[in-house]
Amino acid sequence: MRTIEMGRRARPGRISAGWHALTPAELRVARLVALGMTNRAVAEELFLSPHTVDAHLRQAFAKLDVSSRVQLTRQVLVHDTLGV
Repeated sequence: MRTIEMGRRARPGRISAGWHALTPAELRVARLVALGMTNRAVAEELFLSPHTVDAHLRQAFAKLDVSSRVQLTRQVLVHDTLGV
């Protein structure tokens, strides 16, 4: 079976990169960050710890191959059918 980073097993048929690879939690965080919210504000909004928000954000950055919140926002604006 294929593996992905950190030794986890990939799910069969699971996309590992790009917009469609984001989990629902990563999408929620990305959408709120695209609105200009800080990690702390996102954490409060979603009832998560700031550490968890940071982890989701880092995963989204990696999957989308972006390195800034501005680049992430561009991705959200281009791909998100729910709108921001």
